[in-house]
Amino acid sequence: MAMNQSLKRIIISRCGITEATWQESEKLADTRNINVCDILVQKKLVSELQFLECAGECYDIPVWPDLPISQDTLFGGEALSRRIPIQFLKNHVLVPLKFRAEAALKTMDAEGSDHQVVIAVHDPSAFQPVDDLIKLLEIREFKLVLSPRAVILSAITLSYDRNLDSDEDLVQTLEDDSAMQIQDLEVTADLLDDTSEAPIIRLVNQIITRSIRARASDIHIEPYQDSLKIRYRVDGILYDLLTPPKWMQPALISRIKVMSRLDIAEKRLPQDGRMNIRIGSQEIDIRISTIPTAFGERVVLRLLNKSGSLLTLTELGISPPQRELLEKVTAFPNGIFLITGPTGSGKTTTLYAILSAINKPAINIITIEDPVEYQLKGISQIQVNPKIDLTFARGLRSIVRQDPDVILVGEIRDKETADIAVQSALTGHLVFSTLHTNDAASAITRLVDIGVEPFLISSSVIAVAAQRLIRVLCEHCKEPYIPTETVLNSMGLTLDMLQGPVYQAKGCPACFHTGYRGRTSIFEMMVMDSGLKNLILKTYDSSRIKQEALRKHMVTLGEDGVEKVLNGITTFEEVLRVTQSIA
Repeated sequence: MAMNQSLKRIIISRCGITEATWQESEKLADTRNINVCDILVQKKLVSELQFLECAGECYDIPVWPDLPISQDTLFGGEALSRRIPIQFLKNHVLVPLKFRAEAALKTMDAEGSDHQVVIAVHDPSAFQPVDDLIKLLEIREFKLVLSPRAVILSAITLSYDRNLDSDEDLVQTLEDDSAMQIQDLEVTADLLDDTSEAPIIRLVNQIITRSIRARASDIHIEPYQDSLKIRYRVDGILYDLLTPPKWMQPALISRIKVMSRLDIAEKRLPQDGRMNIRIGSQEIDIRISTIPTAFGERVVLRLLNKSGSLLTLTELGISPPQRELLEKVTAFPNGIFLITGPTGSGKTTTLYAILSAINKPAINIITIEDPVEYQLKGISQIQVNPKIDLTFARGLRSIVRQDPDVILVGEIRDKETADIAVQSALTGHLVFSTLHTNDAASAITRLVDIGVEPFLISSSVIAVAAQRLIRVLCEHCKEPYIPTETVLNSMGLTLDMLQGPVYQAKGCPACFHTGYRGRTSIFEMMVMDSGLKNLILKTYDSSRIKQEALRKHMVTLGEDGVEKVLNGITTFEEVLRVTQSIA
């Protein structure tokens, strides 16, 4: 592609590119039919910001490394979604933003301006797409700026995400034409790119999109005798999302089945499937489960954002003393480390954080999971597959022959898996796994119940951690208050013990009026010392094991929760909600 000679001279002089390198990149650009500057950026000979600064100097266009994205600056109503296809903006990497005529632009540009529209572009030579855009949007005056590709694409996604019709509008569209033809189409790569006019398809796409925007972990489609309810789980709590009319149920469920390649004709048996979708820059893995009920099929979609980065031990919310204890235990050369808690308590996330922390080239780490939730770089991960008899036990038996240093078993469910895990620990491997028990001490009782001998447990288990997830107070609306004596007594506290303010949830638009935004963990760590090992040989009563651990200053889940309340992170009610079943 032709290159502005002035821009070429500026890039060569400012970025130290040789003529030979330029010509080589130019040939490669011609074969791919792209700009030579894109080749230089891809080969990391020039940074994207350096290219933008050179282009800005050549074309006299200001460079904005970041775009001020807000509800005020995004185009509203139907201005974009009805007039401009999202793919047009993505293909040409440009986005329009609007500003108030006053000081909004002056904060970004020393020159100041009365222009109300800013068009951010990545390629300053793309004159025709800009002309098309201003004609379609009927823009009279505008200011052109240069911005990085990822920043512009993110702004495009946010603009179209905001302009989606409301769920109720789509339901109304369907109700107005109940005899309409329902189309079953394959899911597109990006749900925001799906411009299908079939309202049922748009409704399903929108339900998923809005759930992801709300940081939901699950979507529930629940049929009842005369109604259909759609709910989503945010920070562990279910909220109502939509109540479409009952007649929409077959079409809605069929659409989801088509997307996940399930058998739409089979309504009598449970089915499991999965699909991968993309919403803007986010990669979402969705697992679908259907079960037959008296009033139709019930569907649950588990949402897993693969674009989210893995949390570190520091980000998990584990207190410094507990984290120090955890780091000491994970440095052991062999033994079993168990994490316990109910489904959805963050056990796998914690194990992934531990593996990431100890992952080094000198260590061979192999996992067997059901399912593999995140891809861990440098770690071999095996997916359980019961259809071909690849169970935890069978996979673990094969893993041991792969010369591993560290093994992660997704869950110990039966005696066979437990026995192989114990033998692996006794023969020099460090084994991580999970159990479903209420607290750390109950894990010992559970292992004996499965069929593991107490002397093997005391020889192999090096520590047990219990974990729960509690909601974090919204920073925008949390407010201080004085708790009642009843609440304080239930937590083993008095007013005199409160060193600072205690907060309660209020609710605001930032947290969807729940008072909470995000979650953190509370932790209970029981390290197996000689006293506990000797006790296990005599008894596996969880209450006596817990008493011995408390005598050795173990911090319980409740105590860790109270510490987070006193630090202004969460509320007493939230700690009681997740710990009141553990007494």
